Amino acid sequence: MYQTICGAQTRNIDGYRSSILTIICCLFAALLALPADAAERSDTAMTLAAAIQLALSDNPDLQVYRFRETGLQGLVENASLRPPIDLSAEAENIGGTNHYSDFESAEFTLALSSVIELGDKREARVAAAEAQRWVIAGERQTRALDLMGEVTRRYVEVVATQARLDLAVSSRSLAQELVQSVEHRARAGAAPEAESLRARASLAQAELVVSEEQNRLRSARLSLSVLWGDMEPDFVRVSGNLGNLGDVGDFNTLYERAIQNPAIELFASEERLREAEIQLATSQSNTDIGWSVGIRQFQETNDTAFVAGLSIPLVGAKRNSGAAQSARAARDETSLRRESALLNLRASLFDAYQQRKLGIETASSLRSDVIPLLQRALQQTQEAYENGRYSYQEWAAAQQELLSAEHALIAAASAALHSGATIEQLTSEPLLPPLEPGSSNAEQETE
Repeated sequence: MYQTICGAQTRNIDGYRSSILTIICCLFAALLALPADAAERSDTAMTLAAAIQLALSDNPDLQVYRFRETGLQGLVENASLRPPIDLSAEAENIGGTNHYSDFESAEFTLALSSVIELGDKREARVAAAEAQRWVIAGERQTRALDLMGEVTRRYVEVVATQARLDLAVSSRSLAQELVQSVEHRARAGAAPEAESLRARASLAQAELVVSEEQNRLRSARLSLSVLWGDMEPDFVRVSGNLGNLGDVGDFNTLYERAIQNPAIELFASEERLREAEIQLATSQSNTDIGWSVGIRQFQETNDTAFVAGLSIPLVGAKRNSGAAQSARAARDETSLRRESALLNLRASLFDAYQQRKLGIETASSLRSDVIPLLQRALQQTQEAYENGRYSYQEWAAAQQELLSAEHALIAAASAALHSGATIEQLTSEPLLPPLEPGSSNAEQETE
């Protein structure tokens, strides 16, 4: 299964990118390690680690965040700019009447002006823009975990479908053996022709099941490959089996990990954003001082003089109190949404935990108790049929009971792995042991 981010959410943008690289490194170290001769067996076998790496690097949903981060970087740069300096030109006492009918009494002024920001407005703007980057980084991290969980679930489905195809091929082989045995007895006069007809019909049905599982496997491979943008899978099979499910674990321990989930940590980033917005709104309540300096030329006397001015708005600190109040309300809302998310997280985690527990217990019972007994029963029933003590119907029923139990084992194991993937997604930590690579008896059936 996949490994996710270990420890608390990263505290800067570069750290986030490093965490994704760490995920990939951990994946190759702990997930589905292929044996040394795996590459020689098949050049088209896909591993879970490779599937997750492809999805993280090529999934279109994740690529969107690159543009968002670029846009926010522009906002940060813009927020850090100081107030601009304006150049103004002014002409007075021109185009009037009598003494002012010409330019002899004109006055020309050329000045530079700007404002002095008070209350650390520039720092507040930069902090608010940076806080938005934290939120986007957290959203991307959360989306990456969701994507990894979805890749794992679809990968498990491919593994389960391969197992069902293997089982269908084995069932077809048993049906072929049954036809041969029944026809041999029919030729010897020890069995009616109707049994031979029923055996051949069962073989035809087994062929249909093989064809059906082949189609399901093609669909499952496509469903997996579209997560990294491939409309045609470039792999024939995936490496893995459903045998190693691990332990159930302790729920309280899992919940302690889950509250460190980036989806929960995202609320902390939102709270930091709201705090930054409050500081920005508060800083906007401080009035700015406008200033101007320049030079004035008197046309009438041909003299020049320097001019300077200050501008102080006559407004109080309450002018921007509405924006500060709105920002504080948004912060308090974020805190409440975090509490609600924690409740939903606990419920989702408990449901996945119970489903995984049930799947592990069911698979363990089927594997160790039910299937061995049914295998022995099938062997004894076959021997009894060949010796004429049991009928064809009893032999076919024994085969069907074993087949149903093996299908139930695949369903229970895949359900446990699906739930385990959900738990890993919620806790942001590895939970399950790696799916052990195993060869597929029906590899040739997928072509």
